[in-house]
Amino acid sequence: MLIYIYVIQFMFRFRLQELIAEKSFAEKRRVTIQEVAEATDINRVTLSKLVNQHGAVVRTDVLDKLCSYFACEVGELMQHVPDD
Repeated sequence: MLIYIYVIQFMFRFRLQELIAEKSFAEKRRVTIQEVAEATDINRVTLSKLVNQHGAVVRTDVLDKLCSYFACEVGELMQHVPDD
């Protein structure tokens, strides 16, 4: 008996660093990951993973909090990267 296991990997690129830069520019001040963490009640390590780690796993409540903080849609926060 053969068992086939298919692994489907979805790759998303998070634009958190760009959104922080845009907010910094708009507010004419430096916005830090620590500030975003405190304002959203998201662990700073989680935010760092979104900035630095390819294929980071994120819960929907984190996406919701970030969209609320940056006043953006999910599509502005993350982008699908096609698997080549």
